Amino acid sequence: MTNLLSNAIKFSPPGATVWLSATHQNDHVLFQIKDQGRGIPADKLETIFERFQQVDASDSRNQEGTGLGLAICRNIVRQHRGRIWVESKLGEGSTVYFTLPVGER
Repeated sequence: MTNLLSNAIKFSPPGATVWLSATHQNDHVLFQIKDQGRGIPADKLETIFERFQQVDASDSRNQEGTGLGLAICRNIVRQHRGRIWVESKLGEGSTVYFTLPVGER
């Protein structure tokens, strides 16, 4: 959660709003982190969850990232039997969604 919120803040313009919500849906909780950043091109929506991947190679220099955060998030969510994905529109921002099951022990 910390990494996803940090990314949303980091890639949004100063003064922008970042939203966090959680909704209980049957057997899982759906979390959403929405930003007002520059957005992610459609061809990068899956690759950003791979190790050392970033939307733009200059991001690692400009935003001080390694490209590991989303890969780690995906691994953690999967280990908890959840799912993680992102939806985005260029120039309008991105929303990262992830689910975690409830009621399991």
